[in-house]
Parts: sequence; structure tokens; C-alpha cells
Amino acid sequence: MKLSSLTLILLLTVSALAEPRWTADQANQWYARQAWPVGCNFVPSSAINELEMWQQDTFDPAIIDRELGYAESLGMNTVRVFLHNLPWEEDQQAFLARIQRYLEMADKHHIKTTFVLFDSCWNDNPQSGHQPPPKPGVHNSGWVRSPGTARLFDSRTWGPLQDYVQGVVSRFRDDPRVLAWDLYNEPSNSGYKDAVMPLLRATFEWAQKVNPSQPLTSGVWDNHTMSNDFMLENSDVVSFHNYEPAAKLEGQILALQKRGRPLLCTEYMARTRQSTFQNCLPVFKKYRVAAYNWGLVSGKSNTIFEWDKPIPETPEPRVWFHDIFRRDGSPFDATEVDFIRSQLK
Repeated sequence: MKLSSLTLILLLTVSALAEPRWTADQANQWYARQAWPVGCNFVPSSAINELEMWQQDTFDPAIIDRELGYAESLGMNTVRVFLHNLPWEEDQQAFLARIQRYLEMADKHHIKTTFVLFDSCWNDNPQSGHQPPPKPGVHNSGWVRSPGTARLFDSRTWGPLQDYVQGVVSRFRDDPRVLAWDLYNEPSNSGYKDAVMPLLRATFEWAQKVNPSQPLTSGVWDNHTMSNDFMLENSDVVSFHNYEPAAKLEGQILALQKRGRPLLCTEYMARTRQSTFQNCLPVFKKYRVAAYNWGLVSGKSNTIFEWDKPIPETPEPRVWFHDIFRRDGSPFDATEVDFIRSQLK
């Protein structure tokens, strides 16, 4: 990716003005003030993606409120929620008002939120407006990236992205209902690898300049060395994804603990891969690692189906991949729900 001279000057200026990364002591003192953070990645069952969750015409407070109540009923105290740059670019104040309304609902259920700002996963070329219906049996058939390949590779389009990052973080920089800022989900996914580094680096610098009271992070995943090393070296708290059985999860925790910072596992739980609540929650509890499973309510995202195993001929698989509840609040597995509650007492 070739950056213009003006963009290089801008990035250097932002870098010079950015606040430094928290020290390990600052991060550990922050974490000591938190209850053990346990929750889920949350998108309401009525939304196929981040846009459908946050756009004016499809933002659904009634469903969000009800389903956050399901999380509260388990004893969960936090959720991870994906935002998107397009609603900001269309109407900043209306978007902030919807985030504010969401936070009021989450707070009513005693839930703090980790917000995700950018995402490299699933469908490219995100477009505002009406979103496609789910493809039967296909995992995350309508999820969209933020910002997408065209803008990732064109630094001339980054001005509104900087405004989005700094505008949202500035508005809620001291809000106790926000637990943390997850700046970029799996940035090297979708084949981006090292090409994502300029925007990933800029995103950290933009957010650091705001200097929020909440920690900044971006989660390591897979084995993409350059982006993982950068995120480990620049995150205030270390976050990571793990969809492996308990023994491998514990091994990763022990390795990451050597960095001396709080650990947040911002994605786990894939039943058919032996990443289950019964296997993994005790490990997180043993080491007091924050834990966010993927999914809460089965809905338009179709995440009860596996990533790479479409089953279009059946309404649901015998074993759900992700998610805990059906839309009416009944659990996929009552024994599993009882176990979660027993761990979160």
C-alpha cells in the first residue's frame, strides 16, 4: 500500500501526540478493580450483521433489552459488541444516541461493554441500507467487514475512519459502562496479513491520542506474526481468541501471562471443537482471565452452524456451534446453562 506524503505527515503527527501505552502496573490496577469479566459476543437475533444492529431503521431496542436480560440471567456481567464506521459516517449524532441508548439498556442489566471498532472478517464491500437475508445453514452469511478492502488500501479515505475512531472513543472515554475498546478484530484475516499494518497502526495511534480511561486492545489470533507482535506490544491489556480444547487454552494462557498484563479472551466456545463451557470456563476462572464466548441467541447470523460446514437443508444442526438460547429464551442445552450459572455465582 502506498501512502501519500500528506498521510505520512498526518500519521507521524498523530504518533507524536498519542498518549503512551499503559504500564503493566496501570493495567493490573485497572483489572483488580473489575469483577471477573465473563460474558459473550452479542448481536441481537434480529440482526444479520453490525449494520443491521446499528442502522436507524433496524435498531431494535426491545429485542436488545430482552436478550441482554438472557445474558444477565446467566450471571454474565459483560458483552463484546461490534460497531461499524458507516452509521457514524451517515449521521454521527444519531449513531452516538443509539450507542447511548444501548448502554442504558446494558447498564440496566448490570452489563459492561467492550466495543469493537474495526473488523476484517467475512463479507467485503460493506454497504449501508437494506441488508441481505441469511443464507440457510450458512454461518455468518451476511456479516460485513469494517472498513473493507477498498478503503483499507486507499489511505485517502481514512479521514472519516479517524473521525469515527476518535469521535466514538471521545464520547465514551470516561463512561464506566464501557469496559474496554477492542480496536480491530482479527485484522490480518481475509488474506490481509501484513497489508493491514498501516491501518492497524494508525487506529492505535488515533485511539491513544484520545487517552480513554478504559484500556485499548486488539486480540491476537492465528499465527500472523507481524500483526500479533504489534498488538501484543501496543495493547494496554492482552486479548486473544481461542477455540481450542481446555489443555491448549491453558497453554496459551500460561504463555501470555509472561507478559505481565491482564488477559481477556474475547472469543471462545465452539462445541464441535471441544471448546465448551464445561471444559473452558473452569480454566478461565482458575486464572481469572476475562472470557467472552461467541454468541448468545440463535438468530439471523446463523452462528449455530459451523464456519466451514454449511447445512442448508436443516433448520439447525444436532450440536450448535455457537450461541446459548433460542429467541424465546429457552436454552439449547439446559444442563450447560445450569453449569454456566454455577460458575458465575
